[in-house]
Amino acid sequence: MNQLEKCIFSLLAIFVTSIFPSAVFAGELNGANTAWILTSTALVLFMTLPGLGLFYAGLVRSKNVLSVLMQCFAIACIVSILWMLFVYGLAFGDGGGINQLVGSGYAFMQGINVDTIRSDTSIPETVFFMFQMTFAIITPALIVGGFAERMKFSAVLWFSALWLVLVYAPVCHWVWGGGWLADMGFMDFAGGAVVHINAGVAAIVAAVVLGNRKGFPQTMMPPHNMTITVTGAAMLWVGWFGFNAGSALAADGNAGMAMVVTHISAAAGSLAWMGCEWVKHGKPSVLGIVTGMVAGLGTITPASGYVGPAGALIIGLSAGVVCYFATQYIKRGLKIDDSLDVFPVHGVGGILGTFLTGVFAAEAFGGLGLEVSIGEQLLTQSIGIVATAAWCGIISFVLLKGLDAVIGLRVSNEEETEGLDLVLHDERGYNL
Repeated sequence: MNQLEKCIFSLLAIFVTSIFPSAVFAGELNGANTAWILTSTALVLFMTLPGLGLFYAGLVRSKNVLSVLMQCFAIACIVSILWMLFVYGLAFGDGGGINQLVGSGYAFMQGINVDTIRSDTSIPETVFFMFQMTFAIITPALIVGGFAERMKFSAVLWFSALWLVLVYAPVCHWVWGGGWLADMGFMDFAGGAVVHINAGVAAIVAAVVLGNRKGFPQTMMPPHNMTITVTGAAMLWVGWFGFNAGSALAADGNAGMAMVVTHISAAAGSLAWMGCEWVKHGKPSVLGIVTGMVAGLGTITPASGYVGPAGALIIGLSAGVVCYFATQYIKRGLKIDDSLDVFPVHGVGGILGTFLTGVFAAEAFGGLGLEVSIGEQLLTQSIGIVATAAWCGIISFVLLKGLDAVIGLRVSNEEETEGLDLVLHDERGYNL
């Protein structure tokens, strides 16, 4: 190739690159993708602080409003430090001979610097690190709703830290870090198993181990401030766009479709739950419509990168109905005091959405397509659901029983009556 040919070739390369600026190769930094994941990271952290904190705070009694805010805030801090120290490596590191089960490496973020690009993406490793950290933060924070208003603050901190290491990190590695479920073809785009099944199962195990709140189910324990709850719910809805659309790890059409189906499912879940309540009780409630929204969002999460709008509509409607009746059964049938309905909303929703992903991801239902038959994919989805629930349930039970024996899990009856705000933090949420 002579000098003239080299010059022409170079000009053509520049021309093509200018026409197709989004065409990047693995290992090459893409500014647009990086900017979107930075934004998504902020949105997902916003879901916990303040979104989930306010959502939960309004649902508890006024004497415990600060306790749940404190728990969500402290969990965000503890998870962040542990993620930096070694948990990121457990979830996304190369596990060597045991890579199918758990990762290793990245202790103190070793090997990650300002120029490190995450393999198979076009974003910096630091950005991927932060984005995944926000998922690790919100998952144990969700569990708070299962034991709200009765667990010692010290026990919350110990349980959250140990649970992150022993439950969240391994399951995250199985699904997203190159583990055995990923090798099987298990589909969980943004956390149906990793986040919602995990959180839901841990919450109901905690509710059973701790026992019901004093007076449950005979004494009514209505939310003390629905205005705060609706504010938090609205923040969750907006933040969830980062949760699901951000999981595309690129500013592209897949992220756009994930955002569309997330919104459709949230709206459908809200209306379905509201409709069930309206038929059964004669009046729709604000609590019902916002809880239906969360059910719709949690249920579409595993499917959000694989399904189309029609599939999202069916998934959202199914979430509103199924999670509504699951909530009634857990509280009134089984009389288990999962205080803020974490298992029937997130656990059941996560199971439902993870399973239905194997159906509505098929091209016949408007999805992006399956590499195997629907039957084979449903079998794989079922294996992932059972494995996640079993691992989480067993380890959570052992952790709770162990902590109960060492430091005790629950405040005394007198302290529960007085309220956790004063007893544990020497503060009041309101001074009126």
